[in-house]
Amino acid sequence: MKVHIFDVDLTVVRKTSAKYFLLLAIKRKLIRPLQVSGLLLDWLKYKIGNPDLDFIENTVKKLTGLKKCDIEELSKICFEKLIKPNIYYDCAQLIINAQKNGDRVIFATSSFDFLIKPIELFFGIEGSLASKLEYSNEVTTGNLQGYSFFGPKKKIAAIEWMEQNNILPQDAIFHSDSYTDIPLLEYCGKAVVVNPDHILKKKAKENGWEILRFREVLGK
Repeated sequence: MKVHIFDVDLTVVRKTSAKYFLLLAIKRKLIRPLQVSGLLLDWLKYKIGNPDLDFIENTVKKLTGLKKCDIEELSKICFEKLIKPNIYYDCAQLIINAQKNGDRVIFATSSFDFLIKPIELFFGIEGSLASKLEYSNEVTTGNLQGYSFFGPKKKIAAIEWMEQNNILPQDAIFHSDSYTDIPLLEYCGKAVVVNPDHILKKKAKENGWEILRFREVLGK
């Protein structure tokens, strides 16, 4: 059986799921703008090819003290209002067709599980890899459960998942937009790059990887 692994942000969804959530959280006054003011610098470092591999762990520290029920409720609203309308139509068709062929589909993303779960439910997917917040008494501690699935750490998590599910590397097809996913793209049997950044685009051409361009989204 083949397994189709999809990064989420900028691959399945037009923008980053965390950005959609944070903008809504600020609007609903769940968090303050100053709590996430450093994210712009992290994004710029990422764009120039010098990412902080622990930026998600560092970001989570700024979200200490949020109630789990508030996060989950806002994530449902975020999905319906912002994420679902911005799912790429062609990517949705890839996922649906893979499922019709009897193949397994999962997401592997550095985004948070509470944002990915509604997308899983929408497509009928289970068992995706996503960063998980740690809670104590139903309130965020400022830490993750384990580590974030960003860059090389995503490859480690994916290998562990494939071994647990008896899936060989050659049976895995990985879709991603980001140069930070090159380690996992190289590990899987087939690499498919989607709307790649300039670093990944160059790598894809060197390796003869398939390049897809998604534009149309599902809309309201």
